[in-house]
Amino acid sequence: MAQGSTVPPSRPRRRPPFAAGALLSACILGPWALGLGPDGGASAATEQAAPAPSSWPQFRNAPTLTGVAATTIPDAPKLLWTFDAGGAVESSAAIADGTAYIASNFGELVALDLASGKPKWRYRAIGENLGIAESSPAVGGGMVYVGDLDGVLHAVDAATGKARWTYKTGAEIKSSPVVAGNRVLIGSYDTHLHAVAADSGKPLWKLATENYVHATPAIWNGVAYFGGCDEFFHGVRLADGVEVVKISADGYSIASSAIANGVAYWGTYGNEVIAVDIAAKKVIWRFMDPDRQFPFASSAALTDTLMILGGRDKNVRALARSGGKPVWAFPTGARVESSPAIAGNRVVAASADGKVYILDVASGKKIWEFNGGAGFTASPAVAAGRIVIGDVDGKVYAFGG
Repeated sequence: MAQGSTVPPSRPRRRPPFAAGALLSACILGPWALGLGPDGGASAATEQAAPAPSSWPQFRNAPTLTGVAATTIPDAPKLLWTFDAGGAVESSAAIADGTAYIASNFGELVALDLASGKPKWRYRAIGENLGIAESSPAVGGGMVYVGDLDGVLHAVDAATGKARWTYKTGAEIKSSPVVAGNRVLIGSYDTHLHAVAADSGKPLWKLATENYVHATPAIWNGVAYFGGCDEFFHGVRLADGVEVVKISADGYSIASSAIANGVAYWGTYGNEVIAVDIAAKKVIWRFMDPDRQFPFASSAALTDTLMILGGRDKNVRALARSGGKPVWAFPTGARVESSPAIAGNRVVAASADGKVYILDVASGKKIWEFNGGAGFTASPAVAAGRIVIGDVDGKVYAFGG
């Protein structure tokens, strides 16, 4: 049984067993080729509540997956500390109560002191032959949740690192858990979106799709929304698992959708960026670069007027939320699978070129960069004026003032 440990074992640094992005591409194969409202669904007030400036509790920070921090960052942050996770870090950190929670390909979930980077505890989720990949930890109700490549969702005591419960799906997990009141949602490569009780791991319902579920669900108005590897955009009611939305996306999705004002925005493996009006149940615009047609694995961050995401064309780009017209593009040296974060008027982005960038939101102009050497596919977490991100060599960085 997996269990927590306060003794940090020594270990060699370990790269992922597959080339960067190879696991993401698996979608193309497919298996066939917060509080609850009176009806049991998450209340809109709980879903939309902004996380505190000192926290980044889940992938993309908020249940709507908008990737916006409630803190600001310096234009030229300093490197505050580093930590060797022992294996590639492909997911976003979760930050809460002065602790950064990091998952790695080594198969561990580690709690680090946000101020110093020193480990508080280690939890062995799975052997390093499988590990934890893109599944980002989520914090809620005194527990930390994360999925592994053996298909197990783990619930760990946030204070002690001790195992609370596990839930086994039918295949590997690369989706990130989302806490919605007394439910935890997780996608699996067993083709289902699962809902389990947050306190016990008891299964509540699961939605069958026609292919892998790689994306993390966004929660809005009591419904979980996600694009699937089956080329559909799904909406499933939290209360009972009934599918209420199913729209053709004409391309399979590994990026997660971000939702604002009833519109979902995300990029697909069909080289397009899509906006869907949820109430109308229709695609309202599509964007495809006429010159450089590459897939999108990066999830978008949203401002009031822009959606900002990375692409395998090596660019971080901003599109107008209204109409999808290009506003700016910033070229990096390699593919961008990391999902950018917004902090005030700055964008934090990372690339497989080994660099972390700070860009101006309005213009895309580079303000600062840091060259770590190894590539970044993990996404930045931003809280308490700090940026936390890990690289494919297993090194975790914290930047701040």
